[in-house]
Amino acid sequence: MDQIKIFLDEKDMPRKWYNLAADLPTPMLPPITPDGQILQPHMLEAVFPKNLIAQEMSTKRWIDIPEEVIEVLYRWRPSPLRRAVNLERYLKTSAKIYYKDESVSPAGSHKTNSSVAQAWYNKQEGIKRLTTETGAGQWGTALAFACHAFGLECKVYMVCVSFEQKPMRKIMMRLWGADCVASPSNETQAGRAVLERMPNTPGSLGIAISEAVEAAVSDKTGKTRYALGSVLNHVLLHQTIIGLEAKKQLKKAGIKTPDVVIGCAGGGSNFAGIAFPFVQDKINGAKIDIIPVESKACPKMTKGKFTYDHGDIAGMTPLLPMHTLGSQFVPPAIHAGGLRYHGMAPLVSQAIVEGLLSPQAVDQLHSYEAALIWARTEGFVIAPETSNALACVIKEARKATKEGKQKVILFNLSGHGLLDLAGYDKYLDGKLESSQVTPDEIKASLARIQGSHKASARKTGRW
Repeated sequence: MDQIKIFLDEKDMPRKWYNLAADLPTPMLPPITPDGQILQPHMLEAVFPKNLIAQEMSTKRWIDIPEEVIEVLYRWRPSPLRRAVNLERYLKTSAKIYYKDESVSPAGSHKTNSSVAQAWYNKQEGIKRLTTETGAGQWGTALAFACHAFGLECKVYMVCVSFEQKPMRKIMMRLWGADCVASPSNETQAGRAVLERMPNTPGSLGIAISEAVEAAVSDKTGKTRYALGSVLNHVLLHQTIIGLEAKKQLKKAGIKTPDVVIGCAGGGSNFAGIAFPFVQDKINGAKIDIIPVESKACPKMTKGKFTYDHGDIAGMTPLLPMHTLGSQFVPPAIHAGGLRYHGMAPLVSQAIVEGLLSPQAVDQLHSYEAALIWARTEGFVIAPETSNALACVIKEARKATKEGKQKVILFNLSGHGLLDLAGYDKYLDGKLESSQVTPDEIKASLARIQGSHKASARKTGRW
């Protein structure tokens, strides 16, 4: 009988996070200020605590996980590695398909891996309150859980289209004591400006970030900071516990290295979590195809531009070197709210420039088709974001069969879809629409990128 669940003992949970910044063959460009100056650590102190700023700027390969963080992570980690044998049989594929199940966390997704760490680090600096944004609501629920665990207040600005589509996420945040409002809101200057210009906007993560940052820096007590759920180096760092566990679990299954590693990619956190430990292997000579999968509704990696851009619509964040559609871009109102971010994490972006990653984009209808196949084979209801990765998994499995190759495919199941059933209902009723944006829409958005600072696409040419 095939082994379909591979577990690790708690004593085998990683005690260090992996930092890809230490191993990139061509280091990524630094974040800069609007006038082109390299961002200095002290410039971020009104937004983030000093200890997380140190992680953000670090080039150390391994960073210790605090024992207090590990004790909270023990509630669900190590997470299972499972083999999708029923999907394999359905596809009649020669590939073996494994997935890391991050749906087992209290918030139902991978996001808790970083929210717990960020809440703890803020607590050490004497911070009393965290603000944040959330798209589909997974990061908001994760931070609400973590803030409750460490006795912090939590304020969440949730993208309004998801606020309306997914009310249960808001209830989860309230259960853990957080305050959640729809973004754009009338609570901030950034929100009011957007509502005046676009009163019927579905909202975006870029708008919600502006509101959350403004709410943090405007607190005159100095006891509020902002927490980001993706994109930045320290967030991606915390997520690498996923891939580090997966490596140990694959070894238990007798697999040294997977042939293909796949993760959906909105801002980059869950993709980085599963992929970065294997990117390190690829840098050191391993033959692995590593694929970040985005939505065709927000195709920054496959259709966007690598340049300096703001992380938010109001330009309150530094300029980051990343693949972007422009910070003013507001994607269509797809159900995969976590994939509606205009830019990609700088570390992921530099790995793409280097040729270490091969991005793909999936239409919403194809992702839901994949999710339906998964539900009717493996039995689980997955998040709309994860379904984009799954569509690519199915494509790669069929490719392996056609080529007559026995590949090992690993992907990250970033979260469950039990609170996303409205999207499934629309799909089953034939009411779900395609999610692609037009070349003209992309061209117009790229033309609005603020500033003239260009990011040179530097690479070694090895891949």
